[in-house]
Amino acid sequence: MKPKAAFLGLGAMGFPIACNLQRAGFTTLVWNRTPAKVEEHARSCQTKAVELAEAASAEFIFSCLPTSAEVATLVEQMLPHLRPESIWIDCTSGDPEASRRIAAELGKAGVAFLDAPVSGGTDGAEKGTLTVMVGGSEEAYEKALPLLQAVGEKIVRVGPTGAGHALKAVNNTLLAVNLWAAGEGLAALVKQGVDPRVALAVINASSGRSNATENLIPERVVTRAWPNTFKLGLLTKDVGIGMKVLDGARMPAPLLRLTSEVFQIAKREIGPEADHVEALKLIERWAGVEIA
Repeated sequence: MKPKAAFLGLGAMGFPIACNLQRAGFTTLVWNRTPAKVEEHARSCQTKAVELAEAASAEFIFSCLPTSAEVATLVEQMLPHLRPESIWIDCTSGDPEASRRIAAELGKAGVAFLDAPVSGGTDGAEKGTLTVMVGGSEEAYEKALPLLQAVGEKIVRVGPTGAGHALKAVNNTLLAVNLWAAGEGLAALVKQGVDPRVALAVINASSGRSNATENLIPERVVTRAWPNTFKLGLLTKDVGIGMKVLDGARMPAPLLRLTSEVFQIAKREIGPEADHVEALKLIERWAGVEIA
């Protein structure tokens, strides 16, 4: 019989991830701060809506929340109810230092902790093709692997507790670098009379290509569609965590730090609730052209 899982946080990523756990045969208990979202999930995915105390009865507890602070709050509330030898799997794009503190707190109750942030966007979450980067013990990882395989296609244990969140932060910082750099380059080309669609076709057949040029900019910027799948405020938060990783490494990283600064400006100018790709609207404003 497959173990029971609980899923805390039914946002843009958490909603489909929890669905995929249920579809894979794991009885899935769901909780969210908004009761209506929980009821909607239970109806559409045949999961069970529960309160936190009942969620604590599961062998595996997933969290997918905006920041590590919210995770720490839930851990504090659920700690008296958690069962020993259960495993907490945090899919939040969290802070490595905070994760190590959370792991230590859970350890006092005999609960293992895995930081397991994901990459692949809402499309990957819906299709179950996410990349999952896991920090934590080998033993806990092996126990959790069947559940992680229900939601992701590439599952990798990348190191000890906090390593998954560190890698996710650096990955998203590189996303920001590629997105901003491509935006600047394309705005300059438009001002030289180059159609951005033509420019992207050439770049994507050349060495300058990236996910930003292959997918994000063609699908959102050139089309002016701007679907909101990952908020600019959340990407800026992740880049900020990336800066903490650099601080811990005690090394110069001028390009990454400059990227952090420009995304802070973009968040202020464009707004934290905008989609992350809308940061390029600030480049367009500065350049006086549209990448379209």
